[in-house]
Amino acid sequence: MAKKVRRKLEEEEAAAFEFPVFDEVAFVTKEFELMGAVIVACTITILLGLAGWALTVSGVPWFVPFLIGIVAIIFSPSLIRRLRVRSKLYTRTDWVGLLALEFFGWLALWFVLLNVAPHLG
Repeated sequence: MAKKVRRKLEEEEAAAFEFPVFDEVAFVTKEFELMGAVIVACTITILLGLAGWALTVSGVPWFVPFLIGIVAIIFSPSLIRRLRVRSKLYTRTDWVGLLALEFFGWLALWFVLLNVAPHLG
């Protein structure tokens, strides 16, 4: 009798769970929107890297381009929100990913340019 009751409870639990319907159109729309935001973030990264390199080579102390880059990265989500109409679709992890891409890409480009072309400014 106990086995019968246990089996019945397991069957009810299994029948109660249903996978949600996957909305393919919403998924693809969000992914294409994020691709546009990544392109904007990469453009910001390249501009910040070049500006940091140019300022450092011109004799400005290193902390000035660093502070300019940090401030620009902090305000970049507002720029992305203005340029990308559907930015309300982004989740918190999407924003964290974009900011991490900008920060580490900017530092990497700035340091590589300083090591590869230190005297071209």
